[in-house]
Amino acid sequence: MRNRKIFIITGWIILVLFQASCSKFRQIQKSDDWEVKYRAALEYYDREDYYKASVLIEEILPILRGRPEAERIQFYFAYSYYYQKQYIMSAHYFKTFYTIYSRSEYAEEAMYMHAYSLYLDSPDFELDQTNSREAIASMQSFINRYPQSKYANDANQIIDQLQLKLERKAYENAVQYYKLEKYNGGEALKAALIAFENFQDDFPDSNLNEDICYLKIEAAYNLAKKSIRSRMRERLLTAIDHYQYFIDNYPQSEQVKSAENIYVNVLDELDKLQKNNL
Repeated sequence: MRNRKIFIITGWIILVLFQASCSKFRQIQKSDDWEVKYRAALEYYDREDYYKASVLIEEILPILRGRPEAERIQFYFAYSYYYQKQYIMSAHYFKTFYTIYSRSEYAEEAMYMHAYSLYLDSPDFELDQTNSREAIASMQSFINRYPQSKYANDANQIIDQLQLKLERKAYENAVQYYKLEKYNGGEALKAALIAFENFQDDFPDSNLNEDICYLKIEAAYNLAKKSIRSRMRERLLTAIDHYQYFIDNYPQSEQVKSAENIYVNVLDELDKLQKNNL
């Protein structure tokens, strides 16, 4: 019973303090004195109440344009959204800051934080990667402008992480075309082969290229089998080209045996065509 009373009293105290805090905040909002709001915004920011800080800053920013206080408060405005995990907003306001205050002592940090906010908003690889590409471009622009920055190493690591995400997305898209063979037959295989080629062009150093090279053998062979006779020979020879490239570049691959089996089947098909004078 005693613990219950203590709990109730504590709850009432918290509620009263919360209401008092809200009442004080509303009074500040109603004030016509921008300096009152400015000082309060800095206090809320220092107390890590970033929502209230951002509300007050947004109200006084138009008034502060051209004043000495504007630079600092604009920088805090961007960070207030960052700490609220509203990364699209923080990216926007960090970019606004370094665009307006390009010579500021905070410009370098703001440019990095713009790109970093985009990075944090980058979705899992299964989803659309527009934000990831924008983050990569922004990070690269930052490195180009501040190659000796203390953030440069982190920026390079983030670019690598995002590139891996783009690789995985492109790989899954290409494989998805291949999996559609059961529904769209030869058209899906043609699309898969194009997607595999595009992947190798876009990501020549990817560790996933070994698997892509093997899948090209499979796809080319399966496409040949689905082709009209006049196209079979050409496509079987393409499968052999893919096989030879795979064996030359990945002789230790776990998929060598499977590739060899396909190669044998391709030779058998070519032999049949030869015997039939096709």
